[in-house]
Amino acid sequence: MSSEINKGIGSNVAVALVHHPVVDKTGAIVTTSVTTMDVHDFARTLRTYGVSEFYVVTPLKSQRNLVRRLMKHWCEGFGASRNPHRKEALSTVKIVDTISSMMDNLSSGGWNRITQISTSASEDGEAISFSTAREMIETSVEKQEIDHKYVLLFGTGSGLAPEVCDNARYRLEPIRGASDFNHLPVRCAAAIIIDRLMGRHG
Repeated sequence: MSSEINKGIGSNVAVALVHHPVVDKTGAIVTTSVTTMDVHDFARTLRTYGVSEFYVVTPLKSQRNLVRRLMKHWCEGFGASRNPHRKEALSTVKIVDTISSMMDNLSSGGWNRITQISTSASEDGEAISFSTAREMIETSVEKQEIDHKYVLLFGTGSGLAPEVCDNARYRLEPIRGASDFNHLPVRCAAAIIIDRLMGRHG
């Protein structure tokens, strides 16, 4: 893949950090609270890899307002002049109440073909490899499919609810570390996955 294609791969990718519906450690469907550190770190990671659309998904108005206050401080207030890099990263954030709202927002932006890819730490069920997902995204960019967007879904809590994974076109294979322990913070898992799908290696 050419360096120009590699640099532009993020243009065909959006990322969603989902706070509902997700599951807790017992498997119950819950709504998690937004962690401002997650928003900061996701935004910085995605901007580094050229992803221009980052959706924070929460049905709670108070939590959406929290993210808006965060963005106002860093994008409009004193923080914008104090840390312009943070402003640039957080300018990619979009706040929606549901995954459906996110899909509507993408469609209104001209993305007529939207392919959802869910992520999970679980080994259960059929999943595509990182190399397969990367090839799909690269091919879309190479073909200049300006109406095709891949959306990577990351779940908070103990992961995405089964219904979210079922509705996604693909499920990405889990990250496999050097031990049997597999409980990465979501922002760390996202950084690893984004690098595997869009990083310049070698």
